[in-house]
This record gives sequence, C-alpha cells and structure tokens, in this order.
Amino acid sequence: MKKIALVTGANKGLGFETARQLGAKGIKVLMASRSQERGQVAVDTLKAEGLDVELVQLETTKDAQIEALQQKIEAEYGKLDILVNNAGIIHQDEPLGVNTSESISDATLKETFDVNFFSIVKLTQALLPLIKKSEAGRIVNLSSILGSNTVQSDVESPYYTVKPFAYDASKTALNSFTVHLAASLEGTNVKVNSAHPGWVKTDLGTEDAPIEIVDGAKPSVSLSLAEETDFNGQFTHMGEEVAW
Repeated sequence: MKKIALVTGANKGLGFETARQLGAKGIKVLMASRSQERGQVAVDTLKAEGLDVELVQLETTKDAQIEALQQKIEAEYGKLDILVNNAGIIHQDEPLGVNTSESISDATLKETFDVNFFSIVKLTQALLPLIKKSEAGRIVNLSSILGSNTVQSDVESPYYTVKPFAYDASKTALNSFTVHLAASLEGTNVKVNSAHPGWVKTDLGTEDAPIEIVDGAKPSVSLSLAEETDFNGQFTHMGEEVAW
C-alpha cells in the first residue's frame, strides 16, 4: 500500500511545494487547505503533473474539521505515514524588523498561538493513533530559526534584530512540543522533528529572500522520508542541526 501523507497549508508556498515533492516520491498526498477554491486549484495543478494528490478542506483551528479529517483518513486509509504541520501565520501587526515584545496585543498573541501552536498540538494528537499504525511514521513540525532562543540571544547572529515576538515565541513553543512528543514516542516507529526551511521566497519571506521555494521545501521532505530520517527530536536545516 502507498504511503499516505497529510500536508497542512498545502494550497501555496512551502506547503504546495512539499506536497509536490512528496508526490514525486510516489506518496499519496492529502493536501489540506483552509480555502476550498484555492485548494482545488493547487490539487488540479499537481494532478496535471501526474501526482496522486487529494484535497482535504481543513481550518486547523476548527476542532470539528480536525475530527472529520481524522475520521476520513481512518475510514479510507486506516493509517497515516507522514504528517507535515506546515500551516502557520505571522500576524499583520508584526513587522519582521521590529521587536514587538513591548507592544504586542493579547489578540495578536492568541491568534498567532492558535494557528502556530495550539492547533498543531490538537491535530497531531488527533492523528497520532493513525500515525502509530505506519511502519515508519514521521511527524514534521515546520519551525523557524527565529524560534531558537540560542540564536535570539546571540548578538552576533544575523537574526538578532528580527524579533516579531508572537511569531518567534509560537515557534519556540512548537519546538518544545517536538522535543516532548519525540521523547514520549522514543522506541516506537514514529519520529518527530522540527524543520527550519531557511529564508524562503514565500508570502512571509518576501521576494527579498535568498532561497527559492523548491529548496525551502527540501528540509520538510527529507524529514518525512523514513530512509533519510532515523533520528528523533531534532531541529534541522538541510541535514544540519539548528540550536534550540
């Protein structure tokens, strides 16, 4: 039976390219999109390339949609081999070049954490019984080097002045989830890791970014493949460990 992967936020950017690269490996990819319309365009594009992909509508902050998706995967496939938690936001109130820790609002913090942390924990927990049924389950949490406290506290780091607090803190929390879940699953057939894609030409990264989307997706894809990932609870970029 084919491997089954779920990629969230798959209608554009890194999620779309991750789905494309996994599909090119012969994996059946469930492409999760909040927007049915945009998701269908993305799915049709990859189907035209001969890839085995399917649209699943998912707003990750909606518990009912998470439950419905879990039931669908269980009924139709009976397992899930790969979960790529790609969906995430940076709030419009957080300019990348501004330290927002003195001014960030409760609303911005809550909205950012709802998408970038709480919904990921809920979705992963809901799907974990299906991932445990895989011969080599892989969970990939798309993080960022901006969530590294080591990097954020290093005055010599090129990222030292990039401090959108809600976004950074949400990725730090996501990294903590990676460490804790990986430890909980130690000795099982499931591996959990965080991926730093780099500064990529996405809506978030802007056209100023030096890394093309095709390369930005590679860390997530590599961590999704059993033959490339026998480690657990690490934070990596292109095979290199990133400091927590």
